[in-house]
Amino acid sequence: MARINMLHLTLAFGLLGNIVSFMVFLAPIPTFYKIYKKKSTEGYQSAPYVVGLFSAMLWIYYAFLKTNVMLLITINSVGCIIETLYICFFLFYAPKKARMESLKLIILLVVVGFGLIVFSTQFLVSGVNRGVIVGWICLVFSLCVFVAPLGVLREVIKTKSVEYMPILLSVALTISAVMWFFYGLLLGDFNIAIPNVLGFTFGIIQMTLYFAYKNKTLITNEKVYDFEDKTYPMSEMEEQEIKDHKTINVAKLKEKENDAGHVAVELHADTSVPNHIIEVAV
Repeated sequence: MARINMLHLTLAFGLLGNIVSFMVFLAPIPTFYKIYKKKSTEGYQSAPYVVGLFSAMLWIYYAFLKTNVMLLITINSVGCIIETLYICFFLFYAPKKARMESLKLIILLVVVGFGLIVFSTQFLVSGVNRGVIVGWICLVFSLCVFVAPLGVLREVIKTKSVEYMPILLSVALTISAVMWFFYGLLLGDFNIAIPNVLGFTFGIIQMTLYFAYKNKTLITNEKVYDFEDKTYPMSEMEEQEIKDHKTINVAKLKEKENDAGHVAVELHADTSVPNHIIEVAV
């Protein structure tokens, strides 16, 4: 009876893990909507999605080597499709430099990395050892999935801005880590349980940092020059030149009013005279 209850509990956490993981895969949609609206990837990175695709492929391979983890196959198959769509979308809107970096990462992980793992484990390892080795590899790269969003933390701390921090992804990953931890623990598969402990920890760190900086903005290198408020020194000769310049403009305006019978307004700009300039670099 206890065994049946354990199996039901394991199935329940597995199903919850599938549901929450599906939410994880959908979490970046607002990010890609912003990319679509701006027609540019700007400060966003493709690394979380490439690593996510690679990890999903590894877990599918691991699940085929096991006999009781069918729920891993279902969710990671969906994950492969969604992550592939994200990557294609990112490459379409990314500038040339970011696109080339993303392609290099894709070739390195998805093509070369996954190919070498499958080839080496199929031809150099046999029996139970194959599942053990692939399980450890999955464990390591599952940690990479949780660590990947941390790449923006340095930028968040530096700029005190969370504009490019995928908070929805962080929250979804944290909840998913809890579900899969209990699934792996009840199943007795520590390759599933162990990485989700650190996944939960990393998620808490990201969310803490987000709430610490979400209401803060930083504008750097702001310079304001205001002629009317005299915020910069000016010689008497320059002041006299400006007064003469204004007098000439007024005279020209009156002359045009008399000749044309209506008011004609022209704005005369003198590039040698400082004007009200606001330069903001973010």
